[in-house]
Order: sequence, then structure tokens, then C-alpha cells
Amino acid sequence: MRIAQLANFIGPASGGMKTAIHALGAGYVAAGCERLLVIPGPADSRVSTPAGDVVQLRAPKVGGGYRLIVEPWRVTEVLESWRPTSVELSDKLTLLPVARWARRSGVGSVLLSHERLSDMFAMRTGLDTTSKVSIALLNRILVRSFDTVVVTSRYARDEFAEAATAAGCPMVRVPLGVDLDTFRPATPAVRTTGPLRLTHFGRLSREKSPHLAVATAVELHRRDVPVQLDVYGDGPHLSELVELAAGAPVTFHGFIEGRPDLARRIAAADVSLSVCPSETFGLAVLEALACGTPVVTADRGGARELVDASSGAWGRPHPGALADAVLDLATRPEAVRRAGARARAEEFPWSATVASMLAVHDRVIRRSLVA
Repeated sequence: MRIAQLANFIGPASGGMKTAIHALGAGYVAAGCERLLVIPGPADSRVSTPAGDVVQLRAPKVGGGYRLIVEPWRVTEVLESWRPTSVELSDKLTLLPVARWARRSGVGSVLLSHERLSDMFAMRTGLDTTSKVSIALLNRILVRSFDTVVVTSRYARDEFAEAATAAGCPMVRVPLGVDLDTFRPATPAVRTTGPLRLTHFGRLSREKSPHLAVATAVELHRRDVPVQLDVYGDGPHLSELVELAAGAPVTFHGFIEGRPDLARRIAAADVSLSVCPSETFGLAVLEALACGTPVVTADRGGARELVDASSGAWGRPHPGALADAVLDLATRPEAVRRAGARARAEEFPWSATVASMLAVHDRVIRRSLVA
């Protein structure tokens, strides 16, 4: 197989997707496939890596540090030269012409859907989903453009289910994985006396709901619960969060460069707050669980599907309900909740994700050969 991965709209808030693309690409190569990655960047370049060639196409910044390929014909030029047997796209908007090129060229196409457009619009704008009709239309176009749509959770699948069924487009749920070697429990146990240690890590932008995590810690502080919230990450809403946390025991540490260092900090916490109700999967949830740190999350969304009764707790996406979930979780014996968290994460190795995605690519390639 010759698999081309195409990622557009790359920026500082796309860390989870970057992690997934890297893990999948490395897995494809380890399985004996040839792999090409095409991404936007400040200038044209091509480099060879152990995980295949990486082609960077010159693309403008479009806000928030993101870059966006606005000339999809340049992508198809690269693909025509490299001649993939299948393409895997994680962009729903700007690279649709590439999916059409793949169909004309007899190349299998896979859409890796990593966010719900309705939620993305609502969370980033702060407005209700007033564009439901337009989003439904786009989803109908998408399922007619790709050979298969891959979703990472049941929550993500719901957005496409009706349109995919009507179009006869196969839809496959493939949960993502976690690096179980980098993200692992602390040794020896890290528990000391003191306040309940909470953590939140990720991009500090509205679509990740950091305000809700901080507000949960503020609510616990208001109830005179001894807590300490450590926030790891940076983003456009940092100043708002600092203002929200005023007077509460919340420390903003900024972006942590090394993943092993971040893992050690997560493992030192008693509870991780990953409370976004619109996550379609939640890699941060799995990374916390792999560190042996149980998770409190919202009672809906893809992240909720990862957290079970042995590995965390959940509540309505409201500070009071989530504070209750934190207190409930804290009453469980520490050794039990940490063991439950790690065991849950071990159900999601990247090897399983890669194997499932390779099966998807094999099917679309076979289908394109007989079309």
C-alpha cells in the first residue's frame, strides 16, 4: 500500500490531530507501507523521515497561528507524481477537490473525521448552531465524496449517520490510541499530604472548554475544599482564565515542551479535568488515564465514552455538577482509582488503531480497483 496522509488547517490547537497523524504514519511504515504526508507550512519543502517523506506546501496564515492550503491543485500535483493507492484526509472543507481527484484517478479515499462541525462552530463562536442546514448539506457532500468515513467515537458518528446511510457510504468507528510508554504512572507512588491536586492540560482556547475546568476548581475552592489546579498549556484565552481564577488556588504553567515532562506532571495529579462536552474523542483523556490519573469529564461527548466507572467520573457541563464528580471520585481509594485509570488506557494502544486503519485502506483500495 502507498498511503498519502493529507492534513490541512494546521496550527497550535491541532496538537491532538498532529499526534494521531504521526502515530498512524509511523504505524503504516512499520507495517510495510509507503507513506507520504502533505501539510501546509511557511514555504515549500520536502524532507525524508523514517516515517516517509513529508511535503510541506506554502500556505498562508488564516488566524490563530493556523496555516491553510488554499490551492488544492498543488496537492493533487504532488499526488499525481507520487501515485498513492489511497489517500487519507483529516480536513472537511478545503481539500474536497482532492477527494474528487482520487475518485477520478481510481485512488481510494478515506475521511478521518476528528471533529463535529456543528460543535466546532458553536464552541469557537460562542453562538448556537444557527447554521445547522448548511452543516447538514456539507455532510451530505462529504459522504458522497469519500469512499469511507472514519469516526473516532459514537458521538462523532451521530453527525454523519443519516447522511452516510442515505448515500450508501461506509462509516467505520476507529478509536484513537495513546502512547503507553511515554504516558505512564509515576514510580513510586506520588501521593503526599496536602490539597486535592487537579490538572488540566491542552490548548487554552474556547473549543477545549478550559473555562469550565477552571470554574470547577473555583467552585471547589468556594466550598472550602482544599484544592490546587495546575493548568498546562497556552492559548488565546489565557488572560480570561487568569481573571476567572482570581483568588482561587490555580497556577498557569504555560506550554510544556517535552511530553515525558508533561506526563510526569499529569501523573502527580489526583484528578485530571477534561470537561469539554464536544470532544469527538479526547486524546488528553487517554493520556491522563495512561498516567494513572483518573479523569472527570462532561456527561456527553466522545470523551465520556472513554471514561468508565473504574477510571473516573462525569457530570453535567456545569461547575457545580463537575465539582460533585470530583468529590465523588476523591472518596475512592487512591490505589484503586489509579489502577482503574491505567487499565482503561491499556485498552487503547496505537497498534489497534493502526491495524483498524490499515483494514480500512485495504478495503477502499480493493473497491477502487473494481469500480
